[in-house]
Amino acid sequence: MSAKLFQFLDVPRQPPRTVPVAVRVLGYGEIGGDFAAPQAGTQAERCIDCGNPYCEHACPVHNYIPNWLKLVQQGRILEAATLMHETNPLPEICGRVCPQDRLCEGACTLEQTDFGAVTIGSIERWVTDEALRQGWRPDLSNVRETGHRVAVIGAGPAGLACADRLRRSGIAVDVYDRQREIGGLLTFGIPPFKLDKAVVRARRDVLEGMGVRFLLGMDVGRDVEFGTLLDEYDAIFIGTGAYTFVDAKLPGRDLQGVHDALPFLIANTERLLRGEPSSTFDFRDKHVVVLGGGDTGMDCNRTAIRLGAASVTCVYRRDEASMPGSAREVAYSREEGVTFLFHRQPVSILDDGHGQVRGVRVVETRLVDTGDGRPKPQNVPGTESDIVADVVIQSFGFLPSPPDWLAAHGVELSPSGKVVTGAHGRLPQQTSHPRIFAGGDNVRGADLVVRAVYDGREAAVGIAAELMRKSEKEVALAR
Repeated sequence: MSAKLFQFLDVPRQPPRTVPVAVRVLGYGEIGGDFAAPQAGTQAERCIDCGNPYCEHACPVHNYIPNWLKLVQQGRILEAATLMHETNPLPEICGRVCPQDRLCEGACTLEQTDFGAVTIGSIERWVTDEALRQGWRPDLSNVRETGHRVAVIGAGPAGLACADRLRRSGIAVDVYDRQREIGGLLTFGIPPFKLDKAVVRARRDVLEGMGVRFLLGMDVGRDVEFGTLLDEYDAIFIGTGAYTFVDAKLPGRDLQGVHDALPFLIANTERLLRGEPSSTFDFRDKHVVVLGGGDTGMDCNRTAIRLGAASVTCVYRRDEASMPGSAREVAYSREEGVTFLFHRQPVSILDDGHGQVRGVRVVETRLVDTGDGRPKPQNVPGTESDIVADVVIQSFGFLPSPPDWLAAHGVELSPSGKVVTGAHGRLPQQTSHPRIFAGGDNVRGADLVVRAVYDGREAAVGIAAELMRKSEKEVALAR
Protein backbone atom coordinates (compact mmCIF):
# COMPACT_ATOMS: atom_id res chain seq x y z
CA MET A 1 0.00 0.00 0.00
CA SER A 2 2.73 2.43 0.97
CA ALA A 3 4.66 1.73 -2.23
CA LYS A 4 1.64 2.67 -4.31
CA LEU A 5 0.96 5.70 -2.12
CA PHE A 6 4.35 7.20 -2.95
CA GLN A 7 4.56 6.00 -6.55
CA PHE A 8 4.86 9.62 -7.69
CA LEU A 9 8.38 9.71 -6.18
CA ASP A 10 9.64 7.16 -8.70
CA VAL A 11 7.25 7.60 -11.62
CA PRO A 12 7.26 11.01 -13.32
CA ARG A 13 4.18 12.56 -14.84
CA GLN A 14 4.12 11.25 -18.39
CA PRO A 15 1.20 12.17 -20.69
CA PRO A 16 0.82 10.14 -23.87
CA ARG A 17 3.14 11.24 -26.65
CA THR A 18 1.73 13.66 -29.19
CA VAL A 19 2.19 13.37 -32.93
CA PRO A 20 5.40 15.22 -33.97
CA VAL A 21 4.76 18.79 -35.07
CA ALA A 22 6.16 18.31 -38.57
CA VAL A 23 3.64 15.52 -39.14
CA ARG A 24 0.58 16.81 -37.37
CA VAL A 25 0.42 20.19 -39.14
CA LEU A 26 0.02 18.35 -42.45
CA GLY A 27 -3.46 17.09 -41.58
CA TYR A 28 -6.35 17.16 -39.16
CA GLY A 29 -5.91 13.91 -37.24
CA GLU A 30 -5.99 13.98 -33.45
CA ILE A 31 -2.55 14.93 -32.22
CA GLY A 32 -2.86 13.23 -28.83
CA GLY A 33 -1.42 9.76 -28.54
CA ASP A 34 -2.80 7.07 -26.29
CA PHE A 35 -1.65 5.12 -23.29
CA ALA A 36 -0.85 1.45 -23.35
CA ALA A 37 -2.71 -0.35 -20.57
CA PRO A 38 0.34 -0.72 -18.26
CA GLN A 39 1.25 2.96 -18.67
CA ALA A 40 -2.29 4.08 -17.80
CA GLY A 41 -2.23 1.97 -14.66
CA THR A 42 1.20 3.26 -13.66
CA GLN A 43 0.16 6.88 -14.17
CA ALA A 44 -3.01 6.25 -12.15
CA GLU A 45 -0.87 4.91 -9.31
CA ARG A 46 0.70 8.37 -8.97
CA CYS A 47 -2.52 9.52 -7.22
CA ILE A 48 -1.74 9.91 -3.52
CA ASP A 49 -5.40 9.56 -2.46
CA CYS A 50 -5.05 12.81 -0.52
CA GLY A 51 -8.34 12.39 1.34
CA ASN A 52 -9.66 15.79 0.31
CA PRO A 53 -9.95 15.38 -3.46
CA TYR A 54 -9.43 18.89 -4.75
CA CYS A 55 -9.46 17.44 -8.28
CA GLU A 56 -13.04 16.27 -7.73
CA HIS A 57 -14.13 19.63 -6.31
CA ALA A 58 -12.57 21.52 -9.24
CA CYS A 59 -14.32 19.35 -11.82
CA PRO A 60 -17.59 21.00 -12.92
CA VAL A 61 -19.37 17.61 -12.98
CA HIS A 62 -17.55 16.47 -9.79
CA ASN A 63 -16.17 13.25 -11.20
CA TYR A 64 -15.19 10.57 -8.67
CA ILE A 65 -11.60 10.87 -9.85
CA PRO A 66 -9.63 9.14 -7.03
CA ASN A 67 -12.14 6.29 -7.05
CA TRP A 68 -11.85 5.49 -10.74
CA LEU A 69 -8.07 5.98 -10.65
CA LYS A 70 -7.98 3.11 -8.12
CA LEU A 71 -10.03 0.93 -10.48
CA VAL A 72 -7.60 1.70 -13.31
CA GLN A 73 -4.70 0.73 -11.04
CA GLN A 74 -6.42 -2.61 -10.50
CA GLY A 75 -7.05 -3.12 -14.21
CA ARG A 76 -10.84 -2.93 -13.74
CA ILE A 77 -11.43 -0.85 -16.85
CA LEU A 78 -15.11 -1.59 -17.43
CA GLU A 79 -15.93 -0.74 -13.82
CA ALA A 80 -13.92 2.48 -14.11
CA ALA A 81 -15.90 3.44 -17.22
CA THR A 82 -19.18 2.75 -15.43
CA LEU A 83 -18.11 4.94 -12.50
CA MET A 84 -17.05 7.73 -14.86
CA HIS A 85 -20.50 7.70 -16.44
CA GLU A 86 -22.19 8.13 -13.07
CA THR A 87 -21.18 11.78 -13.13
CA ASN A 88 -20.26 12.47 -16.75
CA PRO A 89 -22.32 11.24 -19.71
CA LEU A 90 -19.52 12.21 -22.16
CA PRO A 91 -16.19 11.28 -20.52
CA GLU A 92 -14.29 10.43 -23.71
CA ILE A 93 -15.14 13.89 -25.06
CA CYS A 94 -14.31 15.80 -21.88
CA GLY A 95 -11.07 13.83 -21.62
CA ARG A 96 -10.11 15.36 -24.96
CA VAL A 97 -11.41 18.92 -24.85
CA CYS A 98 -11.53 19.94 -21.17
CA PRO A 99 -8.85 22.41 -20.03
CA GLN A 100 -7.65 20.03 -17.30
CA ASP A 101 -4.79 22.38 -16.47
CA ARG A 102 -7.40 24.88 -15.20
CA LEU A 103 -9.70 22.30 -13.63
CA CYS A 104 -8.97 18.87 -12.14
CA GLU A 105 -5.24 18.68 -12.85
CA GLY A 106 -4.72 22.28 -11.85
CA ALA A 107 -6.23 21.44 -8.45
CA CYS A 108 -4.35 18.13 -8.02
CA THR A 109 -2.31 18.12 -4.81
CA LEU A 110 0.77 16.97 -6.74
CA GLU A 111 0.46 19.97 -9.05
CA GLN A 112 1.38 22.12 -6.07
CA THR A 113 4.73 20.26 -5.88
CA ASP A 114 7.57 19.71 -8.32
CA PHE A 115 6.20 16.29 -9.29
CA GLY A 116 3.34 17.44 -11.52
CA ALA A 117 -0.34 16.52 -11.48
CA VAL A 118 -1.74 13.10 -12.19
CA THR A 119 -2.57 12.83 -15.90
CA ILE A 120 -6.31 12.73 -15.16
CA GLY A 121 -7.62 13.83 -18.54
CA SER A 122 -5.50 11.38 -20.55
CA ILE A 123 -6.50 8.50 -18.27
CA GLU A 124 -10.19 9.47 -18.57
CA ARG A 125 -9.92 9.45 -22.34
CA TRP A 126 -8.05 6.14 -22.47
CA VAL A 127 -10.41 4.35 -20.11
CA THR A 128 -13.53 5.32 -22.04
CA ASP A 129 -11.99 4.53 -25.43
CA GLU A 130 -10.72 1.16 -24.19
CA ALA A 131 -14.00 0.28 -22.50
CA LEU A 132 -15.94 1.00 -25.69
CA ARG A 133 -13.45 -1.09 -27.68
CA GLN A 134 -14.12 -3.93 -25.24
CA GLY A 135 -17.87 -3.61 -25.79
CA TRP A 136 -18.86 -1.62 -22.70
CA ARG A 137 -22.38 -0.25 -22.79
CA PRO A 138 -24.56 1.30 -20.06
CA ASP A 139 -26.49 -1.26 -18.05
CA LEU A 140 -30.16 -0.27 -18.24
CA SER A 141 -31.51 -3.66 -17.18
CA ASN A 142 -33.04 -2.24 -14.01
CA VAL A 143 -34.58 0.80 -15.69
CA ARG A 144 -38.37 0.91 -15.60
CA GLU A 145 -40.07 2.81 -18.40
CA THR A 146 -42.26 5.64 -17.09
CA GLY A 147 -44.31 6.23 -20.20
CA HIS A 148 -43.17 9.85 -20.30
CA ARG A 149 -41.72 11.44 -23.44
CA VAL A 150 -39.31 14.38 -23.65
CA ALA A 151 -38.07 16.35 -26.65
CA VAL A 152 -34.51 17.62 -26.60
CA ILE A 153 -33.81 20.50 -28.98
CA GLY A 154 -30.11 20.65 -29.83
CA ALA A 155 -27.77 17.65 -30.08
CA GLY A 156 -24.79 19.44 -28.55
CA PRO A 157 -23.14 18.41 -25.27
CA ALA A 158 -25.97 19.70 -23.07
CA GLY A 159 -28.63 17.94 -25.13
CA LEU A 160 -26.68 14.67 -25.31
CA ALA A 161 -26.03 14.68 -21.57
CA CYS A 162 -29.70 15.35 -20.88
CA ALA A 163 -30.79 12.54 -23.23
CA ASP A 164 -28.44 10.07 -21.51
CA ARG A 165 -29.79 10.83 -18.06
CA LEU A 166 -33.42 10.83 -19.16
CA ARG A 167 -33.06 7.34 -20.59
CA ARG A 168 -31.47 6.15 -17.34
CA SER A 169 -34.66 7.42 -15.66
CA GLY A 170 -36.90 5.45 -18.02
CA ILE A 171 -38.04 8.48 -20.01
CA ALA A 172 -38.33 8.25 -23.81
CA VAL A 173 -36.25 10.86 -25.64
CA ASP A 174 -36.37 12.35 -29.13
CA VAL A 175 -33.48 14.69 -29.98
CA TYR A 176 -34.07 17.32 -32.68
CA ASP A 177 -31.20 19.10 -34.42
CA ARG A 178 -30.98 21.15 -37.61
CA GLN A 179 -27.62 19.61 -38.55
CA ARG A 180 -27.23 16.24 -40.26
CA GLU A 181 -24.89 14.96 -37.53
CA ILE A 182 -25.14 15.06 -33.76
CA GLY A 183 -22.67 16.95 -31.57
CA GLY A 184 -23.34 20.62 -32.27
CA LEU A 185 -20.03 22.41 -31.85
CA LEU A 186 -18.42 19.11 -30.81
CA THR A 187 -18.79 18.09 -34.45
CA PHE A 188 -18.82 21.35 -36.37
CA GLY A 189 -16.95 23.85 -34.17
CA ILE A 190 -14.09 21.93 -32.53
CA PRO A 191 -11.45 20.97 -35.12
CA PRO A 192 -10.76 17.27 -35.72
CA PHE A 193 -7.20 17.56 -34.42
CA LYS A 194 -8.72 18.09 -30.96
CA LEU A 195 -11.74 15.81 -31.31
CA ASP A 196 -11.97 13.22 -34.04
CA LYS A 197 -15.53 13.06 -35.32
CA ALA A 198 -15.50 9.25 -35.08
CA VAL A 199 -15.55 9.76 -31.30
CA VAL A 200 -18.83 11.66 -31.54
CA ARG A 201 -20.28 9.04 -33.86
CA ALA A 202 -19.34 6.33 -31.37
CA ARG A 203 -21.25 8.21 -28.68
CA ARG A 204 -24.24 8.38 -30.99
CA ASP A 205 -24.13 4.58 -31.26
CA VAL A 206 -24.14 4.31 -27.46
CA LEU A 207 -27.07 6.69 -27.08
CA GLU A 208 -29.09 5.02 -29.81
CA GLY A 209 -28.41 1.71 -28.11
CA MET A 210 -29.94 3.24 -24.97
CA GLY A 211 -33.09 4.06 -26.94
CA VAL A 212 -32.45 7.72 -27.77
CA ARG A 213 -33.98 8.69 -31.11
CA PHE A 214 -32.31 11.39 -33.21
CA LEU A 215 -34.34 13.46 -35.66
CA LEU A 216 -31.63 15.26 -37.61
CA GLY A 217 -31.99 17.92 -40.27
CA MET A 218 -35.03 19.14 -38.35
CA ASP A 219 -35.03 22.86 -37.63
CA VAL A 220 -37.54 23.61 -34.88
CA GLY A 221 -39.59 26.61 -35.94
CA ARG A 222 -39.13 25.81 -39.62
CA ASP A 223 -39.65 22.06 -40.08
CA VAL A 224 -41.72 21.53 -36.95
CA GLU A 225 -43.50 24.08 -34.79
CA PHE A 226 -42.36 24.43 -31.19
CA GLY A 227 -45.99 24.53 -30.08
CA THR A 228 -46.53 21.13 -31.70
CA LEU A 229 -43.68 19.71 -29.61
CA LEU A 230 -45.21 21.19 -26.45
CA ASP A 231 -48.45 19.43 -27.32
CA GLU A 232 -46.82 16.09 -28.07
CA TYR A 233 -44.23 15.80 -25.28
CA ASP A 234 -44.42 15.90 -21.49
CA ALA A 235 -41.41 18.24 -21.25
CA ILE A 236 -38.80 19.89 -23.46
CA PHE A 237 -35.10 20.58 -22.97
CA ILE A 238 -33.53 23.45 -24.94
CA GLY A 239 -29.81 23.18 -25.68
CA THR A 240 -29.40 25.48 -28.65
CA GLY A 241 -25.96 26.88 -27.77
CA ALA A 242 -24.46 30.30 -28.45
CA TYR A 243 -23.67 31.06 -32.08
CA THR A 244 -23.93 34.87 -32.31
CA PHE A 245 -20.38 36.22 -32.48
CA VAL A 246 -19.40 39.30 -30.51
CA ASP A 247 -18.86 42.14 -32.97
CA ALA A 248 -16.09 44.50 -31.86
CA LYS A 249 -17.22 46.84 -34.65
CA LEU A 250 -13.69 47.42 -35.86
CA PRO A 251 -13.38 49.71 -38.87
CA GLY A 252 -12.62 47.51 -41.87
CA ARG A 253 -14.39 44.42 -40.54
CA ASP A 254 -16.29 44.07 -43.84
CA LEU A 255 -13.15 43.84 -45.97
CA GLN A 256 -12.33 40.78 -48.07
CA GLY A 257 -10.20 38.43 -46.01
CA VAL A 258 -11.92 39.08 -42.67
CA HIS A 259 -13.58 36.06 -41.08
CA ASP A 260 -15.50 35.50 -37.87
CA ALA A 261 -14.13 32.59 -35.89
CA LEU A 262 -17.10 30.28 -35.53
CA PRO A 263 -18.40 30.49 -39.12
CA PHE A 264 -14.80 29.96 -40.26
CA LEU A 265 -14.31 26.85 -38.12
CA ILE A 266 -17.72 25.41 -39.00
CA ALA A 267 -17.21 25.93 -42.73
CA ASN A 268 -13.80 24.29 -42.62
CA THR A 269 -15.07 21.29 -40.65
CA GLU A 270 -18.02 20.85 -43.02
CA ARG A 271 -15.55 20.94 -45.91
CA LEU A 272 -13.51 18.19 -44.24
CA LEU A 273 -16.60 16.08 -43.59
CA ARG A 274 -17.50 16.35 -47.27
CA GLY A 275 -13.94 15.44 -48.28
CA GLU A 276 -13.44 18.65 -50.26
CA PRO A 277 -10.07 20.38 -50.87
CA SER A 278 -9.15 23.58 -49.05
CA SER A 279 -9.84 25.96 -51.95
CA THR A 280 -12.54 27.73 -49.90
CA PHE A 281 -9.86 28.89 -47.48
CA ASP A 282 -6.65 29.14 -49.44
CA PHE A 283 -4.21 30.51 -46.87
CA ARG A 284 -1.08 29.38 -48.67
CA ASP A 285 1.69 31.97 -48.37
CA LYS A 286 -0.66 34.34 -46.55
CA HIS A 287 -0.11 36.16 -43.28
CA VAL A 288 -2.96 35.45 -40.85
CA VAL A 289 -3.79 37.47 -37.75
CA VAL A 290 -6.15 35.98 -35.15
CA LEU A 291 -7.76 38.44 -32.73
CA GLY A 292 -8.64 36.88 -29.37
CA GLY A 293 -7.05 34.62 -26.75
CA GLY A 294 -9.69 32.01 -25.91
CA ASP A 295 -9.81 28.35 -26.91
CA THR A 296 -11.72 29.26 -30.09
CA GLY A 297 -8.89 31.61 -31.00
CA MET A 298 -6.41 28.75 -30.48
CA ASP A 299 -8.53 26.55 -32.76
CA CYS A 300 -8.35 29.27 -35.42
CA ASN A 301 -4.57 29.59 -34.97
CA ARG A 302 -3.98 25.90 -35.49
CA THR A 303 -6.47 25.57 -38.34
CA ALA A 304 -4.79 28.44 -40.20
CA ILE A 305 -1.45 26.64 -39.87
CA ARG A 306 -2.98 23.53 -41.46
CA LEU A 307 -4.39 25.66 -44.27
CA GLY A 308 -0.84 26.58 -45.25
CA ALA A 309 -0.48 30.08 -43.79
CA ALA A 310 2.96 31.64 -44.16
CA SER A 311 2.59 33.07 -40.64
CA VAL A 312 -0.02 33.18 -37.90
CA THR A 313 -0.01 35.91 -35.26
CA CYS A 314 -2.40 35.81 -32.30
CA VAL A 315 -3.18 39.21 -30.80
CA TYR A 316 -4.45 39.48 -27.22
CA ARG A 317 -5.10 42.62 -25.20
CA ARG A 318 -3.97 41.21 -21.84
CA ASP A 319 -0.92 39.21 -20.74
CA GLU A 320 -0.45 35.48 -21.22
CA ALA A 321 -1.40 34.66 -17.63
CA SER A 322 -4.80 36.29 -18.22
CA MET A 323 -5.65 34.26 -21.32
CA PRO A 324 -9.01 32.49 -20.98
CA GLY A 325 -7.89 29.58 -23.14
CA SER A 326 -6.23 26.37 -22.03
CA ALA A 327 -2.47 26.64 -21.44
CA ARG A 328 -2.16 23.32 -23.27
CA GLU A 329 -3.79 24.78 -26.40
CA VAL A 330 -1.55 27.85 -26.22
CA ALA A 331 1.48 25.55 -26.00
CA TYR A 332 0.29 23.50 -28.98
CA SER A 333 -0.19 26.71 -30.98
CA ARG A 334 3.36 27.80 -30.19
CA GLU A 335 4.77 24.39 -31.11
CA GLU A 336 3.03 24.62 -34.47
CA GLY A 337 4.54 28.03 -35.25
CA VAL A 338 2.04 30.61 -33.99
CA THR A 339 3.46 33.92 -32.74
CA PHE A 340 1.71 35.61 -29.80
CA LEU A 341 1.49 39.36 -29.39
CA PHE A 342 0.30 40.34 -25.93
CA HIS A 343 -0.83 43.69 -24.55
CA ARG A 344 -2.17 44.75 -27.91
CA GLN A 345 -5.68 46.03 -28.63
CA PRO A 346 -6.86 46.00 -32.26
CA VAL A 347 -8.31 49.37 -33.28
CA SER A 348 -8.93 48.89 -37.01
CA ILE A 349 -8.48 46.52 -39.93
CA LEU A 350 -6.59 48.16 -42.78
CA ASP A 351 -7.68 48.36 -46.43
CA ASP A 352 -5.24 47.86 -49.28
CA GLY A 353 -7.28 50.32 -51.35
CA HIS A 354 -9.08 47.58 -53.29
CA GLY A 355 -11.36 46.25 -50.54
CA GLN A 356 -8.86 43.65 -49.36
CA VAL A 357 -7.19 43.37 -45.96
CA ARG A 358 -3.59 44.53 -45.75
CA GLY A 359 -3.09 44.63 -42.00
CA VAL A 360 -4.34 45.31 -38.48
CA ARG A 361 -3.65 48.47 -36.52
CA VAL A 362 -3.10 47.82 -32.82
CA VAL A 363 -2.33 49.90 -29.77
CA GLU A 364 -0.35 48.80 -26.73
CA THR A 365 -2.23 48.24 -23.47
CA ARG A 366 -1.48 48.11 -19.79
CA LEU A 367 -3.53 46.31 -17.16
CA VAL A 368 -5.10 48.58 -14.57
CA ASP A 369 -6.65 47.43 -11.30
CA THR A 370 -10.00 49.16 -11.09
CA GLY A 371 -10.92 47.52 -7.80
CA ASP A 372 -13.76 45.42 -9.19
CA GLY A 373 -11.97 42.13 -9.79
CA ARG A 374 -10.04 41.32 -12.96
CA PRO A 375 -7.63 44.11 -14.05
CA LYS A 376 -8.80 45.87 -17.19
CA PRO A 377 -6.67 46.75 -20.21
CA GLN A 378 -6.27 50.41 -21.01
CA ASN A 379 -4.84 51.73 -24.24
CA VAL A 380 -1.51 53.54 -24.07
CA PRO A 381 -1.73 56.68 -26.22
CA GLY A 382 0.87 57.08 -28.96
CA THR A 383 1.78 53.38 -29.17
CA GLU A 384 -0.08 52.43 -32.36
CA SER A 385 1.56 50.07 -34.82
CA ASP A 386 0.50 47.99 -37.83
CA ILE A 387 0.69 44.23 -38.32
CA VAL A 388 0.81 42.91 -41.88
CA ALA A 389 -2.13 40.63 -42.63
CA ASP A 390 -3.76 39.06 -45.67
CA VAL A 391 -6.37 37.31 -43.50
CA VAL A 392 -7.90 38.42 -40.20
CA ILE A 393 -9.98 36.10 -37.99
CA GLN A 394 -12.04 37.74 -35.23
CA SER A 395 -12.56 35.63 -32.11
CA PHE A 396 -14.08 37.87 -29.44
CA GLY A 397 -16.59 35.42 -27.99
CA PHE A 398 -20.16 34.34 -28.64
CA LEU A 399 -23.63 35.13 -27.36
CA PRO A 400 -26.88 33.15 -27.32
CA SER A 401 -29.29 33.86 -30.14
CA PRO A 402 -32.60 32.69 -28.67
CA PRO A 403 -35.21 31.67 -31.25
CA ASP A 404 -38.37 33.75 -31.36
CA TRP A 405 -40.53 30.83 -30.26
CA LEU A 406 -38.99 30.81 -26.78
CA ALA A 407 -40.32 34.21 -25.75
CA ALA A 408 -43.56 33.51 -27.59
CA HIS A 409 -44.19 30.62 -25.18
CA GLY A 410 -43.46 32.59 -22.04
CA VAL A 411 -39.81 31.65 -21.50
CA GLU A 412 -38.01 34.40 -19.59
CA LEU A 413 -34.82 35.76 -21.17
CA SER A 414 -32.14 38.01 -19.73
CA PRO A 415 -31.35 41.35 -21.43
CA SER A 416 -28.40 39.66 -23.17
CA GLY A 417 -30.63 36.90 -24.57
CA LYS A 418 -29.69 34.13 -22.14
CA VAL A 419 -32.43 31.76 -21.03
CA VAL A 420 -33.18 32.31 -17.34
CA THR A 421 -33.33 29.05 -15.36
CA GLY A 422 -33.61 27.96 -11.75
CA ALA A 423 -34.99 31.29 -10.45
CA HIS A 424 -37.74 31.76 -7.87
CA GLY A 425 -37.59 28.26 -6.43
CA ARG A 426 -37.68 26.47 -9.78
CA LEU A 427 -36.14 23.05 -10.31
CA PRO A 428 -32.61 22.71 -11.73
CA GLN A 429 -32.47 24.25 -15.22
CA GLN A 430 -36.23 24.88 -15.22
CA THR A 431 -37.35 27.99 -17.11
CA SER A 432 -40.30 30.23 -16.35
CA HIS A 433 -42.40 27.69 -18.28
CA PRO A 434 -42.71 24.64 -15.96
CA ARG A 435 -42.39 22.10 -18.78
CA ILE A 436 -39.44 23.75 -20.51
CA PHE A 437 -35.88 23.30 -19.27
CA ALA A 438 -32.65 24.68 -20.72
CA GLY A 439 -28.90 24.43 -20.30
CA GLY A 440 -25.48 24.97 -21.81
CA ASP A 441 -24.33 28.05 -23.68
CA ASN A 442 -27.86 29.38 -24.25
CA VAL A 443 -28.07 29.77 -20.45
CA ARG A 444 -24.45 30.59 -19.58
CA GLY A 445 -23.13 32.28 -22.69
CA ALA A 446 -20.12 30.71 -24.41
CA ASP A 447 -18.56 28.36 -21.86
CA LEU A 448 -16.83 25.01 -21.45
CA VAL A 449 -18.18 21.76 -22.86
CA VAL A 450 -18.06 20.18 -19.41
CA ARG A 451 -20.32 22.88 -17.96
CA ALA A 452 -22.84 22.25 -20.72
CA VAL A 453 -22.68 18.55 -19.81
CA TYR A 454 -23.38 19.47 -16.19
CA ASP A 455 -26.40 21.55 -17.18
CA GLY A 456 -27.83 18.77 -19.32
CA ARG A 457 -27.34 16.24 -16.56
CA GLU A 458 -28.98 18.45 -13.95
CA ALA A 459 -31.83 19.35 -16.29
CA ALA A 460 -32.65 15.67 -16.64
CA VAL A 461 -32.85 15.44 -12.85
CA GLY A 462 -35.22 18.42 -12.81
CA ILE A 463 -37.34 17.02 -15.63
CA ALA A 464 -37.65 13.62 -13.95
CA ALA A 465 -38.70 15.33 -10.69
CA GLU A 466 -41.27 17.49 -12.48
CA LEU A 467 -42.77 14.54 -14.32
CA MET A 468 -42.89 12.46 -11.15
CA ARG A 469 -44.63 15.30 -9.34
CA LYS A 470 -47.11 15.57 -12.18
CA SER A 471 -47.79 11.83 -12.13
CA GLU A 472 -48.32 11.78 -8.37
CA LYS A 473 -50.73 14.68 -8.67
CA GLU A 474 -52.70 12.90 -11.39
CA VAL A 475 -52.90 9.74 -9.29
CA ALA A 476 -54.10 11.71 -6.28
CA LEU A 477 -56.79 13.43 -8.36
CA ALA A 478 -57.95 10.09 -9.73
CA ARG A 479 -58.60 8.69 -6.25
